[in-house]
Amino acid sequence: MKKYAMETMVGIFLVFGLLCIGYMTVKLGHVSFLGDNSYSLFARFTSVTGLRVGSSVHMLGIEVGRVERLTMDQKDQKAVVEIRIQEGIKIFDDAIASIKTEGLIGDQYLSVDPGGAGAPLAPGGTITETQSAVDIADLIGKYAFGEVKKQ
Repeated sequence: MKKYAMETMVGIFLVFGLLCIGYMTVKLGHVSFLGDNSYSLFARFTSVTGLRVGSSVHMLGIEVGRVERLTMDQKDQKAVVEIRIQEGIKIFDDAIASIKTEGLIGDQYLSVDPGGAGAPLAPGGTITETQSAVDIADLIGKYAFGEVKKQ
């Protein structure tokens, strides 16, 4: 009888451990099974160098979403970024999206200035004002070879 009690306890512990691992995988992997409390917006950039799917979207210094997909518009020669924004966060049609770097050599993230003078963007709307990332290597090269003028 003691043998079965011990095996039962080990089985319960194992199942509990697997459930915990599954929960942490879903939470840390930003996976959602039961509906998503977010909506999609799009932004068009001339360059999205360093930005990746899963990169964070910040507004006023707070993470409000993630980069969902990166595609290219062949007609307009622009990179199209699809972002998922948390439900309840309002972004207006005069918003500005820019690609920024965390720290000196950190990962890229998308920063959104929400605007406020226009109408709120509907799900699937496009942020028209964008600013691509500053290329640090290009700036250093210009400075090193004297292309930057002192004022």
